[in-house]
Amino acid sequence: MSQAPTLAFIGAGNMAQAIIKGLLQQGYDAKQIIATGRTASKLAVLAADTGIGTSMDNQAACQQADIIILAVKPQMMQTTISQLASAIEPQRHLIISLAAGILANTITGWIGSDCATVRCMPNTPALVGMGASGLYANGQVSDRQKAMAEQIMQAVGISIWLPEETLIDAVTAVSGSGPAYYFLMMEAMIAGAEKLGLDQQQAKALVLQTALGAATMAQHSDQSPAQLRVAVTSPKGTTEQALRSFAESDYQATIANAMGAAYQRSQELAKLFT
Repeated sequence: MSQAPTLAFIGAGNMAQAIIKGLLQQGYDAKQIIATGRTASKLAVLAADTGIGTSMDNQAACQQADIIILAVKPQMMQTTISQLASAIEPQRHLIISLAAGILANTITGWIGSDCATVRCMPNTPALVGMGASGLYANGQVSDRQKAMAEQIMQAVGISIWLPEETLIDAVTAVSGSGPAYYFLMMEAMIAGAEKLGLDQQQAKALVLQTALGAATMAQHSDQSPAQLRVAVTSPKGTTEQALRSFAESDYQATIANAMGAAYQRSQELAKLFT
């Protein structure tokens, strides 16, 4: 990024650190990044590892920044924003919130002005540079600011823009919670493989590589996942028998119901902060 804006990460937990390291790997100037936290020793380690600036003063960090990334837990957001609100300049700052369940209007209400605000729903694979994020911008966000927010989140994976804020709840149900669905599938397959006689190490190696291979094929193929499934399913073969068992258990409905439950809970959590 040429003429890179100064970024202030309010909160220096795992997700903030993943984004910071992703940006640095892409060539972002460490001198243009500040991170704040409550533990001096942890900040010192982060500064030594990355070369970025660190501070325990949220207001001072915001005053130096063009973009403020709120990376604190949802239950800490109101207190954090109230403490730094006086340092936020609506005509200058872009706010990016990584907190689940807190609406853009709630954030601007706590700030006390209609500040340009982007909500982001990332997921944990961002920690290994393979994240999937949903982004929503309020009416104050310019095209240039949208581009900057997108570049920041693409440092740790892909990102998509949502036309309506309510779709953040759908992203939560799909990619926000989604890694756990796949982890559960891996768990079940490893356990199943062990029952069939493989040892744990063999089972884990085969299951994880199979998951990675299937995802990579789906990403690089012109065919849909449904078409790829059909292609690997020989008539009267082993895969067909496994899929028939899934169908008898209404596997697809189980997945849809689980995602619906996650979606509903995301909506409920949003109401707690309004």
